[in-house]
Amino acid sequence: MQKVGIILGSTRPGRNGDVVAQWVHDLAVKRGDAEYEIVDLKDYDLGHLDEPQHPAMGEYQHEHTKRWSAKISSLDAFVFVTPEYNNSFPGALKDAIDFLYTEWANKVAGFVGYGVDGAPRAIQHLKHVLGLLNVATTSGSVGLSIHTDFVDGFNPAPHHEDRLNGVLDQVHTWGTALRPLRG
Repeated sequence: MQKVGIILGSTRPGRNGDVVAQWVHDLAVKRGDAEYEIVDLKDYDLGHLDEPQHPAMGEYQHEHTKRWSAKISSLDAFVFVTPEYNNSFPGALKDAIDFLYTEWANKVAGFVGYGVDGAPRAIQHLKHVLGLLNVATTSGSVGLSIHTDFVDGFNPAPHHEDRLNGVLDQVHTWGTALRPLRG
């Protein structure tokens, strides 16, 4: 069974990502097609890239990088939950991606964004960065609006559940297809 990490891409205090990641997780586990877990960047204390060797070497010196590498290596696929900050994804998420290299390859990523207009630019930037690391990306994504989906708490519009299931379908299909490449 595939292992899918729901990567919570914000480390900001008071972030909305916690409830979004939990919503993704709750809907995903009902499917029964994979093992889903929330992977919270805050749990890894990565900070800025501080490894002396290029990540492609895989010669990590710091315990936080070794833990992060082990987690990403253990996963077959990802669903990134990202806010949009200044028309892109958060720096903490970029740093987390940059810590590793081969651990990302031949896997697939889906996307759930949230922001003023659903985080489309953050998702596009993230797709570009991940594509350069040989990560397949889903064509569909979920875009949650702060103005409509977070009024009086997190209450996503019903159509977002259908969109999320479409993204998860793509993640499952690509994850299965890419399995032989991961060895």
